[in-house]
Amino acid sequence: MQLRNNISIADASPTENGTPGPFDGPQWPYQAPRSTYMMVAALMGTVVVAATFVNGLVIVVSVRYKKLRSPLNYILVNLAVADLLVTFFGSTISFSNNANGYFLLGKSVCEFEGFMVSLTGIVGLWSLAILAFERYIVICKPMGDFRFQQKHAVIGCTFTWVWSLIWTTPPLFGWSSYVPEGLRTSCGPNWYTGGTNNNSYVMMLFITCFVMPLSMIIFSYGNLLVTLRLVAAQQKESETTQRAEREVTRMVIAMVLAFLICWLPYATFAMVVAIDKDIVINPTLASMPSYFSKTATVYNPIIYVFMNKQFRNCMLTMMCCGRNPFATEEETSSTASSTAGRTEVVSVSSGAGTKVSPA
Repeated sequence: MQLRNNISIADASPTENGTPGPFDGPQWPYQAPRSTYMMVAALMGTVVVAATFVNGLVIVVSVRYKKLRSPLNYILVNLAVADLLVTFFGSTISFSNNANGYFLLGKSVCEFEGFMVSLTGIVGLWSLAILAFERYIVICKPMGDFRFQQKHAVIGCTFTWVWSLIWTTPPLFGWSSYVPEGLRTSCGPNWYTGGTNNNSYVMMLFITCFVMPLSMIIFSYGNLLVTLRLVAAQQKESETTQRAEREVTRMVIAMVLAFLICWLPYATFAMVVAIDKDIVINPTLASMPSYFSKTATVYNPIIYVFMNKQFRNCMLTMMCCGRNPFATEEETSSTASSTAGRTEVVSVSSGAGTKVSPA
């Protein structure tokens, strides 16, 4: 079955051949076997539980410990809030729909879900980009002694929401639309219907909400790695410097790969379908990029927050009733700020070069 024909009846009642519409009844076995819907429901159920726990924990720990209220952590909390909203408005509804085999809440909720998931998903993407840019500014110091402060973090968080609203509200007013996609149990932007109206929106969304944040991430982390390599080359005799450089390199690679693995399939699928409306794609395969992108709500906090030594210590202290059983003596007595995957580049006395130290 052609994907175009599969989606073109998204707003219709039962079709002429008796296939129920996406809001009328179970889509099995017309789109996929019932077992497929049950497996997707199990995946979404797991995501709901895990994402709610880890992102909720991020917010609770950040509120409880004042020393975590650094400018960087404002962005991390913004990311956690966005991930929680994706979980509530996206993964939870998808779980219920897949368990029932169709979008049982109706067309209006479908449009609202598509809007909210797009809005909060893009907020999360841009939060990652601003997080990368903050590290570039602090570590590579392209602006001299500029300090990333609370007001800058607030501006950055506000930007993610305003920018996302700019690009996710047009489908509500006629520039494209939000429709059931793939297995017809979740909704998203209309990549499927041809015409200048939809194609222009898909292209703009692809550029402003995928290419731009990805470019910022690659630029920031690329410059960060170059800077750390140069510093490490100057301090070949320092095992601490070499270890810090290796740790940050692994962290950066993990961050970029996680971003690409999560969002590249979805962006690629959208562009391919928008360009070639006659392409034949199995409904199950068409749904996978959307559902897979929702799993980012689980591993985002693991990569960007739980690898933050200071946050990890506060979390363990809270969960273990005031004592961190894994903290070393140095970690227990230290009050210095540390950030997820962050390494400080510190200038020392002239002639000694520059020192890399893990924060």
